[in-house]
Amino acid sequence: MNVSRLISRTVLWAFLLLTAALMLFPIIIAVFGSFKTNLEVTTGATLLPSSWQFQNYAHAWTQANFAQFTWNSVFTSVFVTIGTLLITAMAAYAVDRVDFRGKRFYIVLQSMTLFISIGAVVLKPQFDLMVALGLQTSLWGVIIILISAHATAFFMMIGFFKGIPRDLDEAALIDGCNFYSIFWRIILPLLKPALGVTALFTFRGAWNEYILPLVFSMSRPDLQTLPVGLANLRYGFGAASENQYLLAGACISILPMLIVYILANRSFMQVNVGAVKG
Repeated sequence: MNVSRLISRTVLWAFLLLTAALMLFPIIIAVFGSFKTNLEVTTGATLLPSSWQFQNYAHAWTQANFAQFTWNSVFTSVFVTIGTLLITAMAAYAVDRVDFRGKRFYIVLQSMTLFISIGAVVLKPQFDLMVALGLQTSLWGVIIILISAHATAFFMMIGFFKGIPRDLDEAALIDGCNFYSIFWRIILPLLKPALGVTALFTFRGAWNEYILPLVFSMSRPDLQTLPVGLANLRYGFGAASENQYLLAGACISILPMLIVYILANRSFMQVNVGAVKG
């Protein structure tokens, strides 16, 4: 190995390690802070706690009703993920494989929802729509709204469909399959890596959503999700700030995302291997 190549590899590894350290440092601070007292968290004098306060997790679990809020978050995130994958996969298949009137307008419309964000402006009409449907006091209202915001997942699916040759469709047509059976029996099984990657990003977005669950659970505290419940851990008795419980609750809320990532990690590997082979 020549000197220039050794220097380039050293610089690359130094950059990667520095980037990883910068990304992991806030998580490390949160984990260690969750075992501290409120005074230690506030002063921030040391990285490690002087005495490990394991009861912070028990207090966070009971005070924030984490069992109910975890179920609400899992319920919402799972159905948002399933609905988004189903809709975006079918939409991407139709757009990629079929030429129909208004196709370009549909793609432009999806692009507009992706690049033009109007934020809280749409909360009022969205909530009014759910009131008209009788879903203003249900998590299904949140699920439907989050599924409708699927532009990112749609374009991710389009990118994966471009890598599936149309020869498979023609061969399936010769064997007697129709348009719909080709999608369910031929194309969809080939999309497993794409579905895994898209599911991870969709699940993460639904899991971290705060504004919509907050609006829909104002009259029904039992419908609060974990992000909303975490905000309630900020203050304890007498409106005193209790950051240690907030950090403990945040660490608990990270665990489901880690589990989902572990399950979807194989899909990432398959996508990378396919890209290298292509």
